[in-house]
Amino acid sequence: MSKTNESLMQRRVAAVPRGVGQIHPIFVDTAKNSTVIDVEGRELIDFAGGIAVLNTGHLHPKVVAAVQEQLTKVSHTCFQVLAYEPYVELCEKINKLVPGDFDKKTLLVTTGSEAVENAVKIARAATGRAGVIAFTGAYHGRTMMTLGLTGKVVPYSAGMGLMPGGIFRALFPNELHGVSVDDAIASVERIFKNDAEPKDIAAIILEPVQGEGGFLPAPKELMQRLRALCDQHGILLIADEVQTGAGRTGTFFAMEQMGVAPDLTTFAKSIAGGFPLAGVCGKAEYMDAIAPGGLGGTYAGSPIACAAALAVIEVFEEEKLLDRSKAVGEHLVTGLRKIQEKNPIIGDIRGLGSMIAVEVFEKGTHTPNAAAVGQVVAKARDKGLILLSCGTYGNVLRILVPLTAEDALLDKGLAIIEECFAELA
Repeated sequence: MSKTNESLMQRRVAAVPRGVGQIHPIFVDTAKNSTVIDVEGRELIDFAGGIAVLNTGHLHPKVVAAVQEQLTKVSHTCFQVLAYEPYVELCEKINKLVPGDFDKKTLLVTTGSEAVENAVKIARAATGRAGVIAFTGAYHGRTMMTLGLTGKVVPYSAGMGLMPGGIFRALFPNELHGVSVDDAIASVERIFKNDAEPKDIAAIILEPVQGEGGFLPAPKELMQRLRALCDQHGILLIADEVQTGAGRTGTFFAMEQMGVAPDLTTFAKSIAGGFPLAGVCGKAEYMDAIAPGGLGGTYAGSPIACAAALAVIEVFEEEKLLDRSKAVGEHLVTGLRKIQEKNPIIGDIRGLGSMIAVEVFEKGTHTPNAAAVGQVVAKARDKGLILLSCGTYGNVLRILVPLTAEDALLDKGLAIIEECFAELA
């Protein structure tokens, strides 16, 4: 009996906890560059990219070759037991890529949540303080500390009780919804006045472009004023570049566009082209604040993932993917603005580089229209395009197509999006 999406979904429901969500009832069989083929043989255009994991596309030949070569040497030793050169070589390259004119060191781990957890540990050890300021709309992960930092209860921490203490929430600027940079900075100052003295705050953490929050770029002015506040009070600034890193915004790290450097940078997702790898890079003096044994993990910095990441960095250089990221973003925005002209419910098209979002409202208002976004995602799937939604109110379409996608494929995806909105009308 041949496998179908429906039969596999039935097996999944019986075997996998319901808390593991699934946006599309599809099981993938094979994938290449910017398309996937499901178990029923249907080809789909991938505008989700594994949630920003596939900037170099599915199974880039150079990444595959690097992994195959590494598999002939060693797959695992645990770096804390027996080291291997790819870990060190990758850290050297990341140290050069992360913005900041200071000596840096890099820790490699496995997931984005793990990277953020370790960044907070490092900040606490380096400052001798415990408090952390995060922002409304933030997403930092699914572990306990990162759930506390994440500014969205449903679905991430619903039913789990209170998250760890010592976390304080500031406002993230959103001009469309009436929150200015002044409002954001004033909310940080209110924390200092009402909740915790600056001397009790170890770090301020934020995404240069909010992901789950709706693909909201942080204004440069916000980053610069936060940098000044951190310098004034001895607080570390942490840039969570898990989703924005590895070229998604047109520079290898989005903070290169902000005019200031963070003290610590987290990265993951596309850094290893689909293999589990994440890390923290920061000022050497801060990274060395924890004694030997205080950092690491059994699979942290897997030699296979390190080999993949080294290949990803080469692909970016050889194929000029940073330039391509900007071109993909411009192509998408141009096409989406034409769609917007015919569909007044599209209230905003925004993003940085090729991290592009479409915010949808009820007609003639600023009321979030999550239902319309849900319909577009479902209709697009039926037409052969995989999309994702995001946003505090679920009313934002996000596009994370691989940077290696051809213009013709981008146009096919845009045409499907246009059809879906036309059918709504």
